[in-house]
Amino acid sequence: MTEPMTSIDAAAALSATRAAAVGPMVVTEGLRREFRSGDGVIAALAGVSLQIPRGQLVAVRGRSGSGKTTLLSLVGGLDRPTAGRVVVDGLELSSLSDRDLVEVRRRTIAFVFQSFGLLPILTAAENVEVPMRLIKAEPKARDRRVAELLDMVGLGERMKHRPHELSGGEQQRVAIARALANQPSLLLADEPTGQLDLETGHRIMTSLRDVVRQERITAIVATHDQAMIDVADRVIELRDGRVIDDSAGLGRGD
Repeated sequence: MTEPMTSIDAAAALSATRAAAVGPMVVTEGLRREFRSGDGVIAALAGVSLQIPRGQLVAVRGRSGSGKTTLLSLVGGLDRPTAGRVVVDGLELSSLSDRDLVEVRRRTIAFVFQSFGLLPILTAAENVEVPMRLIKAEPKARDRRVAELLDMVGLGERMKHRPHELSGGEQQRVAIARALANQPSLLLADEPTGQLDLETGHRIMTSLRDVVRQERITAIVATHDQAMIDVADRVIELRDGRVIDDSAGLGRGD
């Protein structure tokens, strides 16, 4: 009888699959998102075309209102474009039903937000476990994955603590671990260090970079934080819904 695959074996198999995958992780073509304001129309995105390879940590920078959050919402399937298209891991999101988009968000795309969004009555471990319960993962596999992820973000010894017993930086690391629970291919983070001090923010960004390397995922992070920009492989700058700069970051090749 074939021995069951361990979580370490499964992670290795997934890494091999991702390493062999071809084509960019994210493609946007002529992406526009318009919102009505009174009698006029505001273009939050005005024709953004990007290709983001697999395995990159990408920082998206720009002032408030530049279109960063809108871009992440469209790439994550939380919103639909007015024009243009988004392709994630070979799937054109605009062609999917709302039900299929939910499934993609559960298994392929993960999110980290500025507000940690942890459930206050649950421990760190239980918070990380929530996404795996939603896809009905096997209990022993859930326990192994939770332990691995909390160790990865340096919180193995804090797994039984509830959010109010953790610092802001620790809560954000739990949120990152939770986002990775179902082994997504793409991680989207919207101002993940916005509520943290400079030193803690840099630690979170370094953790994100390490996670990208270890889990072989792609991460796109909307940020004002120079610490994030310093560790990114690539920096995309938006202004008025358009890309005005797209260059290699300081973290490239680390």
